[in-house]
Amino acid sequence: MLKNLIVFSLFFTLSTGLFSQQTAIFTNEMVDYNRAVELYNNDQYLAAQSLFSKVKRATDVERVESDCAYYVANCAVRLNQQNADALMEDFVAKYPTSVKRNSAYIDVANYYFENGKYAYAQKWYDRVDVSSLNRAEAERFNFNNGYACFKARQFKQAKKYFGKVSDSKKYGSQAKYYLGFIAYEGDEYEEANELFEEVKDNERYNKDLSYYQADMNFKLGNFQKAIDMGKEQFDRSSPKEKSELSKIIGESYFNLEQYAQAIPYLKEYKGQLGKWNNTDYYLLGYAYYKQGDYTNAVGEFNKIVDGRNGVAQNAYYHLAESYLKLSKKQEALNAFKNASEMDFSAEIEQDAFLNYAKLSYEIGNSYQSVPEVLQSFINTYPDNPNNEALKDLLIDSYITSRNYKGALDLLENNNSFKNKLAYQKVAFFRGLELYNEGNYAEAMSLFTKSLKEPRDPKFTARATYWKAESNFQLSNFEEAGLGYKQYMQLPEAASTPEYANSSYNIGYNYFKLKQYEPAITNFETYVNATKNKGARKSDAFLRLGDSYFVTSKYWPAMENYNRVMEGSGVDKDYAAFQKAISYGFVDRSDSKITALNEFGSKYPKSFYRDDALYELGNSYGAQNRNEDAMQSYSDLVQKFPKSSYVSRTLLKQALILDNIEKSNEALTIFKKVANDFPSTPEALQAVNSAKIIYIDQGKVDEYAAWVQTLDFVELADEELDNAAYQSAEKPYLENNVPQAIKRFEEYLVNFSNGRHALQSHFYLAQLYYGKGERANAISHYKFVVDKDRTEFTEQALARISEVYLGEKEYQNALIYLARLETEADFPQNIIFAQTNSMKAHYEIKQYARAVTYAEKVLANSKIDTNIQSDAQIIIARSAIKTGDEEKAKTAYGEVLKIATGQLAAEALYYDAYFKNTSSQFEISNTAVQKLAKDYSGYKLYGAKGLVLMAKNFYALGDAFQATYILESVITNFTDYPEVTAEAQTALDMIKTAEAKTNTSVENPDKN
Repeated sequence: MLKNLIVFSLFFTLSTGLFSQQTAIFTNEMVDYNRAVELYNNDQYLAAQSLFSKVKRATDVERVESDCAYYVANCAVRLNQQNADALMEDFVAKYPTSVKRNSAYIDVANYYFENGKYAYAQKWYDRVDVSSLNRAEAERFNFNNGYACFKARQFKQAKKYFGKVSDSKKYGSQAKYYLGFIAYEGDEYEEANELFEEVKDNERYNKDLSYYQADMNFKLGNFQKAIDMGKEQFDRSSPKEKSELSKIIGESYFNLEQYAQAIPYLKEYKGQLGKWNNTDYYLLGYAYYKQGDYTNAVGEFNKIVDGRNGVAQNAYYHLAESYLKLSKKQEALNAFKNASEMDFSAEIEQDAFLNYAKLSYEIGNSYQSVPEVLQSFINTYPDNPNNEALKDLLIDSYITSRNYKGALDLLENNNSFKNKLAYQKVAFFRGLELYNEGNYAEAMSLFTKSLKEPRDPKFTARATYWKAESNFQLSNFEEAGLGYKQYMQLPEAASTPEYANSSYNIGYNYFKLKQYEPAITNFETYVNATKNKGARKSDAFLRLGDSYFVTSKYWPAMENYNRVMEGSGVDKDYAAFQKAISYGFVDRSDSKITALNEFGSKYPKSFYRDDALYELGNSYGAQNRNEDAMQSYSDLVQKFPKSSYVSRTLLKQALILDNIEKSNEALTIFKKVANDFPSTPEALQAVNSAKIIYIDQGKVDEYAAWVQTLDFVELADEELDNAAYQSAEKPYLENNVPQAIKRFEEYLVNFSNGRHALQSHFYLAQLYYGKGERANAISHYKFVVDKDRTEFTEQALARISEVYLGEKEYQNALIYLARLETEADFPQNIIFAQTNSMKAHYEIKQYARAVTYAEKVLANSKIDTNIQSDAQIIIARSAIKTGDEEKAKTAYGEVLKIATGQLAAEALYYDAYFKNTSSQFEISNTAVQKLAKDYSGYKLYGAKGLVLMAKNFYALGDAFQATYILESVITNFTDYPEVTAEAQTALDMIKTAEAKTNTSVENPDKN
């Protein structure tokens, strides 16, 4: 840089006037030039630049011109003008011989350097001729160039330049400091330490050196020294440096196993850009773990998300152990599972798998069946010393998870599992499972298998009992009776849970065999031994009444009917009706009439009201109280127009009118019966009775004309019609199905409108139905139900509905179910109609109608628990579909009280769901755990429950549990794409949030 005024010695002559003029001009230029230099030296670069430009344009002295060009460019550099580089380049190009050329490079480079523009400085330093620099200039050049390279992280070049001035008095300390840092960055800690030691007494570097030396000692394993140096610097450090020193000191204490001292420093670390990574969380979590502070250990370990290295495996293992210490077994299971799926440490992998298997047995497993987990461990580690114990757990796990089929497969097909006692129990439980599903024949074969291994006397007794029950359900009453007898003779029978109801079931079996005396004995034994007043006891009294009734012991019958009427059972109306009928058999006709008269008012909703009116009419008729009889019959027809008694009632009225010589009125009713109820026995009797009246009145032609209008009466072919029908009916009664079908079909071809056409269509329908030829059955059932009501109508309606339901033709099914509901005499058919109408409406998404029918079903006090749970499920599912979650919550709550199997799994899932929506996250997880343990076979709800559990855990601040569970669902439940899609959405949301604080978590939004 030019600092001093250069004085030129000029010699003037006054020889001519021209020379004097030139001298004056030159003198003026130099005045301006010197003025510009003065401005430049006073940092007035813009004014100086302007004046230098003026002189440059005016002078013709090359040296002055080149100097002005140099200064103009130099001012442009200092003024940050856009063309500064171009001006300097132009100066160098135009004035290659200028003495200021090298100075220009140095000055510009130094200026950029002093202003922190190191890349610009490097560009100009590269042009400097170092050989022409004096020693002081050369030292400055080497240091500045080294520092510029250092700032550009060109450490190799920086090291070269700093090395040249490391012994410089002026720059040596600085150079050694930066050389030390370069060694530090290159992990050459010994060299760095030596260099830093040489400058540590320099106050200028002492502050920074403490941090670097602490870090180097940490990396060299000199942990105590790292602690000492870090603490020395700690209190006078900036917040950022304090954070870094906290990490060094904390990890040093950690490595010295001084965990209590490590914790406060590890907590003080702020992370990179405000974020920790998985290792940071692990160190603090493990420190808490070693201190026995498992709650805080979990709080740190569970922030480790997406860990896929040895640190993560170790962390997840200790996370699992911490969970166990806190009695959080479900959480521990997930953590052990994760650790067992990593192979960085074989010891941790095996031990984690063992713990995962044991916990799966203890609390259940939603990812895979517990037997699969245990078997997988045994297969993976065949030499593990725990395997013998695990084999016992494996068998028991099938039982506790109710996977009896799997247990049978294991015990029957795996030679290493020959536990006869377990086989006896598993076969029994599998049989019981099949029995409850209604598969009685297969159940019986399993009970037989269980009885072939009579290891445990109690299970032998139970299998004997349930084999008898299966025979009972299959209507094999003789075999059932033998089985019950064997059961009762076993010493252990009295200690089994079945014993309490055994007399009741045995009594029923005798009842079915029509062996009423032993039936009475057993029913009496049951009611005398049972103190609880329940539905079964009430039914036992009812069957006692019926048994006495059919054996003509009417007074004992009435006593037992009275017990039913006095109790809280559901069959009071039936008992009252039967009691009224019984009065008639003990010559208490007035009592019978009184009871039948009161029946309608006492039981206004009873299914037996039409029966009571019919019997009342008959009772009046037996006493020749014809007017009262006619009124009772009229009440029946008016109040119950679709009753099966209508045709018989009308016939009774007509016969009374005929007997009191009101023949024309009787004839009118006979004709109505024949017209409205064709082909029925009542219609045929009506035709015969009308025939007598016509003959008595001498109107045979009129009779013949009327009969011609009846398609079920063919006078000429009557005998042939009867013979043809009887030839078909005979093989039907003998259960010769092929021959019966052939002959009924022949009958209908020859007598399509025959007097037995209706029966033939019905029996054909039944035969085809029994063969499974449902399509053939439908047309014949339709013939029956399309006619006016007969004794066959109700059963035909039930069967045709059942066929359409089986074919999932719900709209067609609903047509006949609606009729069955209103026309049925038997309560069970009304329940059947309402229950299936409820289900059919749900299937075709008519949710409001489905709920209406479900509520009808629930209003019936005679339905069993299975039907109750079906109705509640329909209400619950419909409410979910229509967004009425409050109603769904109530309905699922009712289902949970009574349901079993899949319905129970569904209800339990929604129990967890509603607890989640009300922020009861821990209680919700308890429900999911129960779902996993008790209903692991229902994978859909297991998967849905896991997604719910993940959401619960995240709401509770456990990111590890949440992400791990969701990843497991996505991997293990691909059969349920809707569930895995929900899991993926939840996982992405969680990882996006966690990536904001954990650098180890990949943000899905950036992919």
